[in-house]
Amino acid sequence: MKNFRYLLIAGAVALGACANTSTPTTSTATADNRPDPTILLVPIRVEDPALASGCWAQFYTGRDFKGDMLTLVGPAEVQSMDKGTATQLKRDIDSVSVGPRATLQVYEHAMFRDRTVNFPANSREGGLTRKLGFGGRIEAMKLNCS
Repeated sequence: MKNFRYLLIAGAVALGACANTSTPTTSTATADNRPDPTILLVPIRVEDPALASGCWAQFYTGRDFKGDMLTLVGPAEVQSMDKGTATQLKRDIDSVSVGPRATLQVYEHAMFRDRTVNFPANSREGGLTRKLGFGGRIEAMKLNCS
């Protein structure tokens, strides 16, 4: 309903922008003289229903929640980040934000081994390298819902 209201407002603004209230300044104006179309860029907010559950974690490639972002919706377990694009991802994660109904555990090594760091619900960490203490690389993770 909220998005519909934004679209309604955007439509009204677009119609107002297209209205031509001025009179032609030249006498050669013809009946099919029309103004160029107005292109209006309206920011819309798209929400994923899975995120509404509050069980998610967002990972950023840059410090202080900057750069590219990846969202993991839980519950989820990632046993190893050594294959495919996850290999690069484990090197690039530098910030994390945890949803209000989630807890995140990250592990130093694959298969949930060795040192672990826990992030409680509603937590945000803008610099993982110092928080993790094991080089800033995440090899495995668990995202649990509460």
